[in-house]
Amino acid sequence: MASLHLLSLNHPKFTLHAASFQLGPLRKYKLNQKSNNLNFQKSIKCSTSLSSLSPEVEEECLVLEEEDERPLSEIWKEIQGCHDWDGLLDPMNSHLRREIIRYGEFAQACYDSFDFDPHSKYCGSCKYQGARFFEKLGMADRGYQISRYLYATSDINLPNFYQKSKLSSVWSTHANWMGYVAVCTDEDEIKRLGRRDIVVSWRGTVTYLEWIYDLKDILHSPNFTNDPSIKMELGFYDLYTKKEDTCNFCSFSAREQVLAEIKRLLDYYDGEEISITITGHSLGAALAIITAYDIAELGVNIVNDGRVTHKIPTTVYSFGGPRVGNLKFKERCEELGVKVLRVINIHDKVPTVPGIFANEKLQFQKYLEETVSFPWSYAHVGVELTLDHTHSPFLKPASDLGCAHNLEAHLHLLDGYHGKGRRFCLANKRDIALVNKDSNFLKKEYGVPPHWRQDENKGMVKNNDGRWVLPERARVEAHPHDISYHLNKILKIATGSSQLKQAQ
Repeated sequence: MASLHLLSLNHPKFTLHAASFQLGPLRKYKLNQKSNNLNFQKSIKCSTSLSSLSPEVEEECLVLEEEDERPLSEIWKEIQGCHDWDGLLDPMNSHLRREIIRYGEFAQACYDSFDFDPHSKYCGSCKYQGARFFEKLGMADRGYQISRYLYATSDINLPNFYQKSKLSSVWSTHANWMGYVAVCTDEDEIKRLGRRDIVVSWRGTVTYLEWIYDLKDILHSPNFTNDPSIKMELGFYDLYTKKEDTCNFCSFSAREQVLAEIKRLLDYYDGEEISITITGHSLGAALAIITAYDIAELGVNIVNDGRVTHKIPTTVYSFGGPRVGNLKFKERCEELGVKVLRVINIHDKVPTVPGIFANEKLQFQKYLEETVSFPWSYAHVGVELTLDHTHSPFLKPASDLGCAHNLEAHLHLLDGYHGKGRRFCLANKRDIALVNKDSNFLKKEYGVPPHWRQDENKGMVKNNDGRWVLPERARVEAHPHDISYHLNKILKIATGSSQLKQAQ
């Protein structure tokens, strides 16, 4: 591969001369104003996975960008939204872009590791053991380890979410793998981040859009608090809270599993600087917001070091997510200090539901909820980062709604986003071929086949007898032995918080 060469800097739009080029270490050029050039330092970065680009695309690949010189460890609370990302989105802060993409890749890992093949007896489970999860996905260098897997029952009001095997003998007749909890354990990464980070990643649906037809616009009071006016969509609530006593994996609800694990990790790393980051795409984005709200409402993220009580920052990076609850739900999240950054593609239909007629854009929404008691009123939570796939020169002007909703497409758009009205330019090393990992969104001239990611031989291996078989998978522990212990601790926290509110 050739290197990046600057042939001429005399023209405001200087040119690149390379049939192909690679991204090397970040380089800075100080340009002299006396030679009709710019008199400031900018970062010049270029990224592509292609062996041949047209001059027009070369131009699109060039980035002149301010690099935030401050270490992430010094500003991590800002990047996590302590000031609601004020001044960081337009123009896009370089640290923030990388962090959003990083958490988006944690969410993408749920898709890449999920067995959705109905011909497999493991359909609905995770393909990989927790100890090798990130290694199998090429993410071993991230510095995180799986703490536990999360499961949900099929007994929910979202039938198109549940993946089920066509075989009679299956790993579970009731459970679906939902995602995972991971914790940063690498000392160098902890130093870079400025804290130990706990990540919760929720799986979305592999049948990208079918599940939205299951939404009934039925709001339900979750009873996480004494205020019955706070409501969330019934299907999301069921997915988060329902359990099945006859199933080992669903004997505790997804809610109980994630809360108990968060509490266990906070106790284990007591005294350290910690953040809780929750991410998800599509329906997983809805679960991410519900989880953050639940953690904050119960006070799980409130810690006392013996001298002072403080809140552990709780942040959601949501991708292509729907509305979750009513206006009261949104307001309560804000009161609790839950920080949500919602990344959406303006052409994606999922973020427009539910609440098509009564939502946060309606001037009289508060009146409808409080006075008229309108039952189909929804509101988005948090700060919105709007992207537009028509701004990328690499993508087709697709009318396929699945493409507009695709998570890898969102991450590609983030890589090229610099702010409203600014030119689309790739800023990091993300391979554009990833866009077609599970879609057909890249323009044909780039030669990347659609839906290219798959297991070698669809997971089949040749045994000692020379026969091709689907190998057995090691049995995964359903729940840790101390889950009830940590749930009881959460119950005590919630009871104490409730009594304090009544006393006030």
